[in-house]
Amino acid sequence: MVGLENEEASLDYSIVIPVYYNEGMLETTFGALKETVIDRNQNFCGEVIFVDDGSGDGSLDELLRIRDQFPDLVTIIKLTRNFGQVSAINAGFRNASGRCVIAISADGQDPVDLINQMLDEFLRGTEVVIATREERDESLFRVWTSRFFYKMMKTMSFPNMPAGGFDFFLLGRRALDTILRNQEAHPFLQGQILWTGYPVKFLPYRRRQREIGASRWSFGKRLTYLLDGVMSYSFLPIRLMSATGAIVALSGFLYALVILLEKLLWGNPVTGWAPLMIVILVLSGIQLLMLGVIGEYVWRTLAQSRQREAYVIDSIYGYDESRAPRARHLHLPSGEGHDR
Repeated sequence: MVGLENEEASLDYSIVIPVYYNEGMLETTFGALKETVIDRNQNFCGEVIFVDDGSGDGSLDELLRIRDQFPDLVTIIKLTRNFGQVSAINAGFRNASGRCVIAISADGQDPVDLINQMLDEFLRGTEVVIATREERDESLFRVWTSRFFYKMMKTMSFPNMPAGGFDFFLLGRRALDTILRNQEAHPFLQGQILWTGYPVKFLPYRRRQREIGASRWSFGKRLTYLLDGVMSYSFLPIRLMSATGAIVALSGFLYALVILLEKLLWGNPVTGWAPLMIVILVLSGIQLLMLGVIGEYVWRTLAQSRQREAYVIDSIYGYDESRAPRARHLHLPSGEGHDR
């Protein structure tokens, strides 16, 4: 169902779960959702959308078993290859029918019971509800790198970025449509959510340790994601380049003045191969670094101009157009601006 922003939402909520090498955990995650959220909110009509992001294990087979048991509840989107977590989430968003969408990971580290609080906040008129990671039951390396990552984002791009970051959140239809209309070649999803400017409610929680498997969110992927966030939402790298250039140029003029004064006043000869090489190497390194920063901006501009699809769907299991008329809708408070 492409072009969701132009269609009327037909369900109350959609839960979107990106899947990448999560075999053995999917039935547990879905079971927790079914017991804690779906069965406790039977007056609402919802759906669960799993997006298989090119998993090379038995994740798809496990998802198909789940769908065989709950064909009216579960939809599976299979991408042709691994396009990344953000692209997988966007694929689920574009095929979601809910008046609000909830993104949660498939690894069981996020407490599903928070979804009930998210729905309560949405009913009160909050357009964006974000579950923030106050603590993490993970290795020190992952904790420190995560803190560094989001500290950089908070400093350089988003002052309201939670210290622990987030990837577990609820979006109302207005916020979701805004994000879907403003797609980027290298999206930074957390930044897109905060950029919309809608009121945000933060719900703190403790991220649990992963029970099965290992995270494939490597340091290299986190670094790339950091660059996407900085390059897409901050002029700071360019301004640092200008400031560095000004400082280096001023230092060069001052150094030249010192040498000239020493020659004129004390007759000291201008000698020394080592200082000359040091200056050349330092300046060359700064220039190459600046060219790299410019190259990052140019590459992102080129990628945006190509307008390539962010993902390719291989197949969709389970979407049923006939279920839409039977949906019961959330009763939102009047005057909150949500479409009915």
